[in-house]
Amino acid sequence: QVQLAESGGGSVQTGGSLRLSCVISGKTWTVGPGAWYRQAPGKERELVARITRGGVPREYAVSVKGRFTISRDNDKNRVDLQMDNLGPEGTDDYYCYASAQGLGYWGQGTQVTVSA
Repeated sequence: QVQLAESGGGSVQTGGSLRLSCVISGKTWTVGPGAWYRQAPGKERELVARITRGGVPREYAVSVKGRFTISRDNDKNRVDLQMDNLGPEGTDDYYCYASAQGLGYWGQGTQVTVSA
């Protein structure tokens, strides 16, 4: 079993920054790739960024490329998402995701609100 816990959400003005953190616990040695997703009310969850087990970013959503950075510290069992130059479209619930031994795990989500 693997558990994910996000933190770092909050409110920020347009152009501001936030750093989301996802702490992985449980059978951390089994965890492979990680990712951050986001979801707006009434919409499907969409990929923001994903990263390999070794900490290499593999994909960013077109809308965040150049502004968001995903990173990973396996010693601390963390996957972070640095979000810079946020715009109102960044207002969503953000979810951490990790795969381990063929199963997918989600955190409970953290809310981000960007005001104009």
